[in-house]
Amino acid sequence: MSRKLMLVLATAAALAACKQEPAAPAPEAATPPPAAAHTFTADITEGDFAEMVNTLASDEFEGRAPGSVGEEKTAAYLEAQMKRIGLQPGNNGSYFQDVPMVETTADETATSLKLTTSAGARDLTFGTDYVIGTRTGQTEVKLDASELVFVGYGVDAPEQKWNDYAGQDWTGKTVVMFVNDPGFHGKDETLFGGDRMTYYGRWTYKFEEAARKGAAAALIVHDTPGASYGWDVVKNSWSGAQYDLPAKDDPEKRIPLQGWLSAEAAKQLFADAGLSLDEAYANAGKRGFKPVSLKAQVSAALKSSITEKTSRNVIGVLPGASKPDEAVLYMAHWDHLGKHEGEEGDNVYNGAVDNATGVAGILEIAEAFTHQDPKPARSVVFVAVTLEESGLLGSKYYVAHPTFPLDKIAGVINLDAMSVGGKSRDFVVTGKGNSELEDMLKVHADQQGRVLAEEGNPAGGYYFRSDHFNFAKAGVPALYAKGGNDLLDGGVDAGKAASEEYAKRYHQASDEVHDGWKLDGVVQDLQALYGVGKDLAVEDKWPNWYEGNPFKAARDTMMKAEPAKQ
Repeated sequence: MSRKLMLVLATAAALAACKQEPAAPAPEAATPPPAAAHTFTADITEGDFAEMVNTLASDEFEGRAPGSVGEEKTAAYLEAQMKRIGLQPGNNGSYFQDVPMVETTADETATSLKLTTSAGARDLTFGTDYVIGTRTGQTEVKLDASELVFVGYGVDAPEQKWNDYAGQDWTGKTVVMFVNDPGFHGKDETLFGGDRMTYYGRWTYKFEEAARKGAAAALIVHDTPGASYGWDVVKNSWSGAQYDLPAKDDPEKRIPLQGWLSAEAAKQLFADAGLSLDEAYANAGKRGFKPVSLKAQVSAALKSSITEKTSRNVIGVLPGASKPDEAVLYMAHWDHLGKHEGEEGDNVYNGAVDNATGVAGILEIAEAFTHQDPKPARSVVFVAVTLEESGLLGSKYYVAHPTFPLDKIAGVINLDAMSVGGKSRDFVVTGKGNSELEDMLKVHADQQGRVLAEEGNPAGGYYFRSDHFNFAKAGVPALYAKGGNDLLDGGVDAGKAASEEYAKRYHQASDEVHDGWKLDGVVQDLQALYGVGKDLAVEDKWPNWYEGNPFKAARDTMMKAEPAKQ
C-alpha cells in the first residue's frame, strides 16, 4: 500500500476516533407530498421505480439541495418510503443521521482574480475565466501578489517515484496544475494508470496535496478530456452555495483558496510567461519534471457568506434473522444542485438521473428484501447520503460514524446515476478489477446472459467520484456497477449515443425525467445487484479486494481479529 493511501486511510481512522461535538438539531422534516395513485409491489418493476424517480426529481423538490426546503421534502419522503417498505430506523431509533455542514456562498460581485505578468495586469471574469472557493469557513480570503508556479500534475507519489513538488518551499505560493494523471495527455501507458485515472488524477486529491505542501492557493487548468466534463460543469458545480464538513469534523489540512482556470485563460497565462501550454502538457508527463515559475503573480479576493447548518443521511435497516450484527450495505446519494435563484429560464437542477435513479433503486431493492423468504441472515442497511455533490461528504461522515462497525460490513453496493438506455449485453463495472464482489456479480450477469465490462471512459476516474469510495479508502469492499455499453436495441453505437446524450445533461437543469427513457435495463441491473446483496446477506461470505489492490491491506488489518470465512 502506498504511503499516500496509507495517509488517506489514517485520516479516515482519525475521523472515526475524533470526539464529536453534538450536531445542531436538524430542521423538522416537511410533510411529504401526497402520493400519486400508485400501488407498489414486492417486485422490482419499471412502474415502481418510475413513480419514485418522478417524485424525487419533480420541481416540488427544488433540486434537493442540502439545507434547503428541498432537503426537508426529500428526507420526509425517504422516511415515509422506508416505513412503508418495512425498514426499521437505522440510527439509534431514528431514520436520520445528522451531518454537520458549513454552507459557503461566494459573492461573485465581490470576488476577483488578477494576474500580473510581464505583459501587464489582467482581471479575469468569474465563471468565464475562473472559479474559486474556500473551505476554511472564513468570510474573507485575500491573496496578495502570490507567486504562480506550474507544478505539472500536482502529484507526490513515492511508489511511482514521482514528485511534482520536489525541491521548493511552497509557503505563500500559488500552484497551477493539470487535471488527471501524468500518463494521460501523453498517452503513456507506463505512467500511473495510463488512460485509466488513479486517485492522483482527481481534482480532490490535487487540492489536498497542495494543502499538505503548504501552498497559499491552487488552480487546476481545465480541459474536457482530462476532466471528463466540460467547463459548464465546473462553472455550475462551483456556483452558488458550497458545502463542507466543519473543520473540527475533518482533520485534513485545507488550502485557503482553490479553484479552476479555463483552458483559454490558462493558455493566455502561459503565453504571457513566454511558455507554450502544449509544451507544458508534454513536459509535465515526463519523468524528471521540475516545477516551473510562470513569472507571474496572482492577487485574489473572495467574500463569502458562511452559515452553519445540518444536513441528514437517511438510514433504514432490515435486521438480520440470525446474524443481525453483520451487514450488507446499499447506498445512493439523494442530493443534487438545488435551485439557482436569479438564473434565467429553468433554474431547478432536478437531478433525475443523478441521482433520483439511484435512490429509487435502493428503495426498490429494499422492497425486494423485505418480501423475500427466507429473511436474510445478515442485516441489510440502506443509506441515502447527503452532500455527495460537495465532495462525498455525507458518506465520509457515515464512514467516520458508521451504524455498523466497518469490520462487520461484508460489502457495499453503490447506486449512482443508473443507466436509462435500455437492456444491454454487458454490465459495466466501474473500476473493474477491484474486488471479489465482481465475482459474485458475474454469477448474476451470467444468468442474464451478460458479460462484465469496464467503463467506456476509464480516464474519467469514476470509481473515485462516488460515495462508495469513502468505504473503499477505509478498506471495505465496494461495488459500483450499472448499465452497459452494448445495448440490445442498437448495439455499441446506441450505447455510445445514450452516454453522450446524458453527458449533455450532466449537472445541467435538463437532467429531468424524459419520455425516451427505457427502464427495462434499470430493472435488469437492480435485479442483479439485489442478487449480489442477497448472496452476501444469506451466505457466510467475506469478499476481499483482489491481490495487489491498494485497499486490501486496510481490509486485511481490519479483519485480523476475525479472519475472513469462505
